[in-house]
Amino acid sequence: MTKKIEDGGPAFPLAVQPDFQFAENGMSLRDWFAGQAIPAIIERCGADHRLPHEHITDYFARKAYEVADAMLLARKTGEA
Repeated sequence: MTKKIEDGGPAFPLAVQPDFQFAENGMSLRDWFAGQAIPAIIERCGADHRLPHEHITDYFARKAYEVADAMLLARKTGEA
């Protein structure tokens, strides 16, 4: 069984009418936090030529979600 990732809920929830047929929650708060972290991660690690080029994007993505998960945890525990 896979563990459900706590995603923080919708990043930009919309208040819509109950019968609105195209209601969409959009991206999760976790995805939003990861997207906000990516530029700083690339800035800090992008010039590190020790990482093979074919793996660098996977590395950036993993690090961005590590930051996002830390932000969600800090938010949940009141450390923010």
